[in-house]
Amino acid sequence: MRTKVSLLIRKPVSEVFQAFIIPEITTRFWFSKSSGKLVQGEKVTWEWEMYGVTDGVVVEEIVPNERIRIQAQNLRETIFRFEPFSDTETIVEIENGEFETVEEIIDTTEGYTLVLSGLKAVLEHDLDLHLIEDKHPHDRI
Repeated sequence: MRTKVSLLIRKPVSEVFQAFIIPEITTRFWFSKSSGKLVQGEKVTWEWEMYGVTDGVVVEEIVPNERIRIQAQNLRETIFRFEPFSDTETIVEIENGEFETVEEIIDTTEGYTLVLSGLKAVLEHDLDLHLIEDKHPHDRI
């Protein structure tokens, strides 16, 4: 089973797409540190320093302003899709899988919903809501 979440972001598709490519932006709403920007065929390491967690991801595909496909260390493929809704609005969809348990599906759906909500706050209102950090406050190191 796969998960899928989406949200309308009131910014042009090029700006929303770059928010996932450039770690200086992505770290405002998702992970806390990255070894570099996303480049097709390259591997990057993402860190969630507040939890002491890292994940290596291989960037399998980048179609500018349309799609990013990555493969995480846990062997799960994640696809980010970007659809212009208007000249100033973008629908972002994140699809992830394959999962075996309902708990994995719920946790992943919640997590990516928070990622998109954080993205919306950063791009639309220049606010860092610390949603990922605050999802599991008892697990922070």
